[in-house]
This record gives sequence, C-alpha cells and structure tokens, in this order.
Amino acid sequence: MTNKSRIIVIGGGAAGMMAAGAAAATGARVLLLEKMQQPGRKLAITGKGRCNLTNICEIREFIEHFGKNGKFLRQTFHHFFNRELVDFFAGNGLETVTERGGRVFPASGKAPEVVKIMRDWLQKSGVTVRFNSPVEELLLKDKKLAGVMVKGEEFPAAAVVLATGGKSYPKTGSTGDGYRLAESCGHTIIALRPALVPLICAENHTRAAQGLTLRNIAVTLFINQKKTSRLFGEILFTADGVSGPTILTLSHQVVSNLESGDQVEIELDLKPALDEKKLDTRLIRDFHKRGKEDMESILRGLLPRELLSACLQMTGIDPQRQGHHVTTQERKRLRSWLKGLRLQISGYRPLDEAIITAGGVSLKEINPKTMASLRLDNLFIAGELLDLQADTGGYNLQAAFSTGHLAGISAASLII
Repeated sequence: MTNKSRIIVIGGGAAGMMAAGAAAATGARVLLLEKMQQPGRKLAITGKGRCNLTNICEIREFIEHFGKNGKFLRQTFHHFFNRELVDFFAGNGLETVTERGGRVFPASGKAPEVVKIMRDWLQKSGVTVRFNSPVEELLLKDKKLAGVMVKGEEFPAAAVVLATGGKSYPKTGSTGDGYRLAESCGHTIIALRPALVPLICAENHTRAAQGLTLRNIAVTLFINQKKTSRLFGEILFTADGVSGPTILTLSHQVVSNLESGDQVEIELDLKPALDEKKLDTRLIRDFHKRGKEDMESILRGLLPRELLSACLQMTGIDPQRQGHHVTTQERKRLRSWLKGLRLQISGYRPLDEAIITAGGVSLKEINPKTMASLRLDNLFIAGELLDLQADTGGYNLQAAFSTGHLAGISAASLII
C-alpha cells in the first residue's frame, strides 16, 4: 500500500485516538499526527483526573443533554454507544464502575490509565503515531483532499479525519487549530464560546468562602427575574464566583443569556431538606436554647464557618447580638437568606478555563451517518470540533468517542 492509500488522523485526543484505532482495526493503514509530545493530555485530566467516560442512561435521555443539536448524534450512537464503549475498555483491560447519576469511571479513578489503554490499543492495532507534528494545512488536488502539510513536509493520504479538539485547556494542545483547518476548506464555524465554565458574581460577599464546597444544595436560575431552571447537587465557591457540577451544567444557558444582555441570578437553597416552617421552628429553638450566645456562635451550628460573614453582612444582623435579642424581622431575613441566597451573575471565566468549547463546525455541513464533510470529499470531522455540547456527566466524552469511532470506520471504508 502506498502513502496515498493511507488514512491520516489529525489529533491525539479521545476522538482522534478512537478514530485511528477503529480505522486500523478494519485493516486500513493509519497515521496519527499529534502536535504535542504525547497524546491524550486533556483526556488525562478530565473529570478532575478521574475521567468520566460515559453515562449509562438510554439514548433518548442521553441526547436530551445536548439540547437542540443532540438529534444529530442519534445515528452515531446507534453505531457505537455507552455499552460498546464500556465493552471496548473491558476488552482492553480497563475495569469500570458506575456511580451516582449513571456516571461511568475507571475503577482505579485514574484518568491516565485510560490514556495508557488507548495508546496500547493503537500500538496493537498497528497505528503509526507521530508526535510534535502540528498540521499546518490541508492539501487539495483537483478540489479533493490529497493529504496534509506538517512543518513544510507533505503527507499524502486517501482520507483525513480532523479531530483536534476545541479551544479550551490550550496547554493540553487544544488551541483551536482544527477550526482554522475546517474553515480553510469551506466549513462554517459557529461562534466559539465557553461551555461548562465557572461563573463570576457581581457581589463580593461570598469571597471569603473561596474553596468551600457545599453538597446537596438546590440551585435555581433566574433570567430577567423569571425562574428557568432548578438543579440539586454540589456547588463550589471560587475567588470571584461559583463553580461545581450544578453551576457548570447551568453555565451553557447562562453564557448565552449574558451575551444577550439578560439579567442573570442564581438562588441557593442552603437548607433544602427543611421547608420554611420547619426552618423557622429550628431558628426559634436555637435562639431560645442558646440565647446568651452571640449570633456568630449560634450560626456555626447552621452554616460552614466560611459563610458566616456573608450571612451576617447580607442579612444586616449584628454578629455580637445575642440569641434572645434577635427580632422577628431579623429571624425572617435570616430564614429567607438560608432558603434563597441570591447572587447576581455578571460574567463567566474565559474559554481557556472552560471544560469544553461551545460552537464549532456547523452540523449542517456534516453527514451524521458517516461524519463525512459535505464541503470536501475524503474529509471526516469528529469530536469537540463539532457544534455539540452537553451537560456534565460523561455525555461529551461519549460523543467524542462515538463520533471518532464512526469517522474512523467511514474513512477506512473508502480504501478497504
């Protein structure tokens, strides 16, 4: 076989490695080009270093987590979905566990182990991997894709899979090169923006709580004073705002609303297990039982230490006021704060701090049955480059593996 009959995969992330291995498994000759010194650098840190591989929910529910563009993935998931992915890793020696919310992780809890499994699989499959090889341009001949250019050297190919990842976490190699390459051959790039990103608060009341994680918190999103979403889970206070799984899930909607000039607020119910009546009863009891203690001391039984100053400042209660001197109005303000801490959202962290990139190659220009470009023959596009974004929970990584697998198989079909 000549170099002209091989497949070139650009990008050694989840989608790229899966595409290369899947193509090679059919008997195709495959060259994987990775710009960094090693593949899977972003994969090795995903899921806080634990790598949330996928989610066990059914296809219909899975697709809903991608919003309006999710339907594009239906045929891809029927080709290669969560069961196939778990079986793939099991067959290559990686044991997995399913945790709360259907999230699937390596049993070891170590993302680098996933990368090692993928690298070993590529080697066994016969894929040639070339590192420190950034692709500068796609080579065209007679209006067809003929190969790629790397550091001034031409690499001919029968088909190319473009899977360079998005533009978040640039230190891992995701610097947006793929968007430029796709655009160079006629693809439309939907405006890039951060997704699954921490939010910035206008107030500075909660700055003292930086690093504090609260679990089992109800988070309600308000857009222009109208309640739009409510989630229950974990929240993390940061130096300038909030993060954590619930916030990251809401962030995709929030980013769009902020860009539209909408007023955005979140409301935190810090005591979701107690309704207002039960909470009020609890407060009355605490103030009576600990009447000679000051409010700062009493509140330590209700709140983490890091939130005490924010609570007292925002409710206007004197920290030295004794429990039996708290007025009815002060108690009501405290109750309302505990059940509905409102924070105004003024912005979001930059794209290079986002978990994934929203926007990307328009899905109208990709064949969902093959991942083939509708703009250039013999080009296939997969992974985060596509205009597909989902909530946290393993959905995005599954989409990368699935679209990569389909792209690799489809590319190989051209020459096998």
